[in-house]
Amino acid sequence: MKLTNIPLRVGLWLLTLVELAVGVVATLTPRVFYDHVPWVSLEPPYSEHLMRDYGAMNLALGLLSLVAAITMDRLMVRTALVAYLIFALPHLLFHLTHHQHYTAAAAIGETTVLVVAALLPAALLFLTRGRAVPRSDKPHRARRSAVQRSG
Repeated sequence: MKLTNIPLRVGLWLLTLVELAVGVVATLTPRVFYDHVPWVSLEPPYSEHLMRDYGAMNLALGLLSLVAAITMDRLMVRTALVAYLIFALPHLLFHLTHHQHYTAAAAIGETTVLVVAALLPAALLFLTRGRAVPRSDKPHRARRSAVQRSG
């Protein structure tokens, strides 16, 4: 593994762990997620349906990130990071424009966390540019190369 891929792998695992943790808590204990995760209860009202849906979405994104982190397949890694950005950017934009119920400290804290949540996958995606991410399926690549040479 190339040294430049260590930050990519670590970042993917970080995103994966966050997504799976959020997903498990919001899916299995939606009221706990709403009441105890910072800033969530500042956007009333509570909706069990919304919390469980948000949790399930995080579990799905967590699974995608998990497969990417395990395989380090270039397409899988890039797909997981773009999927994360598709969620993170509108999420950030919404919260930037909805701080009516927040104290200044809460608005700053939430904005900081959400900016990092958008910048991290963007930075990791940048690391995949023009570089082949190590693949775990060397026999598959060898077959593909053999087919390309014979064709």
